[in-house]
Amino acid sequence: MKLRFNPRFLPAMLIAAMSAMPITLASAPSRAQSLPSLGDTERQELSPLFERRVGEQIMRSLRKDRDYLDDAPLLEFLNNFGATLLAATPEARGEANYDFFFFGVRDPALNAFALPGGFIGVHSGLLLAAQNESELASVMAHEIGHVSQRHIARMLGKQKQDALIPLAAVALAVLAAKSSPEASSALLVGGQGLAVQRRLNFSREAEREADRVGLQILREAKFDTSGMVSFFGRLQSASRGYTESVPAFLRSHPLTTERIADIQSRTQDTRYKQRADGLDFHLIRARAKVLQDSSSQGLDEARVVFENQLQLRTAQQTAAGKYGLAMIALRQGAYPQALSLLQESRTAAGANAAASSLYASTTIEIRRAARQDAEAIKDADAARSQFPMSRGIARQYAEALIAAGRHDEAIRYLRDQVQLYRQEARLQELLAQSYAAQGKLALQHLALAEAHAIDGILPAALEQLTIARASPDASFYDQAMIDAREREVKAKWRDEQKEIKERR
Repeated sequence: MKLRFNPRFLPAMLIAAMSAMPITLASAPSRAQSLPSLGDTERQELSPLFERRVGEQIMRSLRKDRDYLDDAPLLEFLNNFGATLLAATPEARGEANYDFFFFGVRDPALNAFALPGGFIGVHSGLLLAAQNESELASVMAHEIGHVSQRHIARMLGKQKQDALIPLAAVALAVLAAKSSPEASSALLVGGQGLAVQRRLNFSREAEREADRVGLQILREAKFDTSGMVSFFGRLQSASRGYTESVPAFLRSHPLTTERIADIQSRTQDTRYKQRADGLDFHLIRARAKVLQDSSSQGLDEARVVFENQLQLRTAQQTAAGKYGLAMIALRQGAYPQALSLLQESRTAAGANAAASSLYASTTIEIRRAARQDAEAIKDADAARSQFPMSRGIARQYAEALIAAGRHDEAIRYLRDQVQLYRQEARLQELLAQSYAAQGKLALQHLALAEAHAIDGILPAALEQLTIARASPDASFYDQAMIDAREREVKAKWRDEQKEIKERR
């Protein structure tokens, strides 16, 4: 993973890297009919609540990195796709009943990773390499397996606090080795020894469990289980280019061929059932291709890929190719061309286009980029009626209202939305934006406080509440809300600090 870490967030990133469970190559056990559970001792070492808080802290840092793909359609696709897997196997949420969140990272490497508390990252390179939905599902199911089995909690629970930094250095070295062997060597200083070997031994067992759980999820969700074999085979091929740059003791996992053989043995009696890919899978891959590299050279290379897709002359490939070309035109500011290509993609998709929110979302995106505010509002209003569950389109509607200066409408809409979706910080930020435009300072800072509280940045939330209290337009009712919210945030902050001290 090539995220460029800000030194300010290095402590959190060390925990993140140590906790991340990349798709390494290990053997898998014989097939079982139910998900395994952990012993009580290990569960007591790291509570699900604390594990989630650690994950939230890591995510706050990741979201600030420029390689974090804060793209609403991509996030919506990944989370809908992940929800399909989880719905088929509810027990995969584990005893902690994790609220999973899937996100994308701009990185050409074929990888995905799990963070503490149910956060799962997917590299853009992996999304592009997956040739069908079953291959993508195999990777995501594998990562869900790591979370459901609480591998991160088990690992952290087995290590004393003074062992965290050396092990984190080793994990960071693995992540850095692909692009900079020198950086990898530097990070390894102080990270070797018996603790490292124990960490690797644990990872091997974790991989076995994650393979088994992932395969069970694939079966229950009606995906082709051979997708796991085919994709891991491609991972094996892709890893040959950089495996030698990784230190030897970090290559001590069993060979990919062993892992593939074990999975094949567990799936040989499974009847093959072809699963048709949805249109959105092909569209989102085209979108990811543009998002991965929006430089002039990157867009030129993407154009060649999309034009080659058009030569295949199948409906889905033509739709995806036209959609990709529309995304390129959008990035280059050719808005009429982008709308025209998007319509050509719809036409190629036929009846399937009506069920895809990606077309509606991208149309609004183009309208807003072209500063066609009235058209953007009209399109967004129609889209939110057609796709009421789309959180990306809901935010686009609010953004279009704000861009057009229709703040009264935006505030009414957003106040309803924040009551329905209490954990969406972006809604509170948009609400603060409209309040600021109207000069409502107390309400602006109160909304910002809520956004920070949702993100788990409690000191910043308390600071915004202090500013709101001092605002000249703060009414008696506002002051009462501020006081009540401040008491709640302070109590939560004290509880978090207490738990952190107890962990030490």
